[in-house]
Amino acid sequence: MIIAFMVVLSTVNAQDFQGVATYKTHRDFDIKMDSTKMNDAMQKQMMEMMKKQFQKTYTLTFDKSSSLYQQEAELDKPQVGGGFQMSFGNSESDVFYKNIKDKNYVDQKETMGKKFLIKDSISPIVWKLESDTKHIGEYMCFKATYTKEVPKNKFDFKSNSNVDEENEEEEEPEMIERTITAWYTPQIPVSNGPAKYQGLPGLILEIHDGKLTIICSRIVINPEEKVDIEVPEKGKEVTQKEYNDIMDKKSKEMMERYAPRKGSKSGEGIFISIGG
Repeated sequence: MIIAFMVVLSTVNAQDFQGVATYKTHRDFDIKMDSTKMNDAMQKQMMEMMKKQFQKTYTLTFDKSSSLYQQEAELDKPQVGGGFQMSFGNSESDVFYKNIKDKNYVDQKETMGKKFLIKDSISPIVWKLESDTKHIGEYMCFKATYTKEVPKNKFDFKSNSNVDEENEEEEEPEMIERTITAWYTPQIPVSNGPAKYQGLPGLILEIHDGKLTIICSRIVINPEEKVDIEVPEKGKEVTQKEYNDIMDKKSKEMMERYAPRKGSKSGEGIFISIGG
């Protein structure tokens, strides 16, 4: 065991060190449907579609200081009858570049048919290192946690509300405190992980962040075919705040577009709640 650990360390410390980690992600969701508008078969189809939509596979290609995080291509996309596609979250063309040495990231995203290039600095995470340990595959992992405030629901789509739009006042989102749990392995001593998670003394192999779960399923150290970790360059350049403001505006426009018309009955339609 000690010999194997030393081999891993010597491999990691090599000048041309590179690794590729595969992650499986899952996000829970709540969905309520009006049984008078949708039969059991349609409800089952909707649930299966949503379930598949929130199960994705990503690869993290990393070296000592930088990484690329990207979704693997899927054969098909979940559809509802008539060929209508529902899509939440990242596109397969999205690329997230992170440089933990220079403390910055570049997030290339395609949203609603437009490409964005989000450039910003990495926000430091104040991790609390715990004493708990467990194995993920062959790697000994240690637990770490941190707490942050987040909106209660990142996305609410309601077609069953009966609100007077003229008198409706915009309310500040309700904030709640959330504890994020990570499992990292010092056997791969790079301060990196999937998406924006980083800052621990070892590669992060598992994340529990609210309804989001990310688990590493495979790691290849120094693969035969090297991958160039290059900064993405396509899209309209914006900061993270500017991008968030654009998405908030688009979300409100969508809510208004699909909101029930005056005179509609309370309780009609679909309610979807997706936590952070």
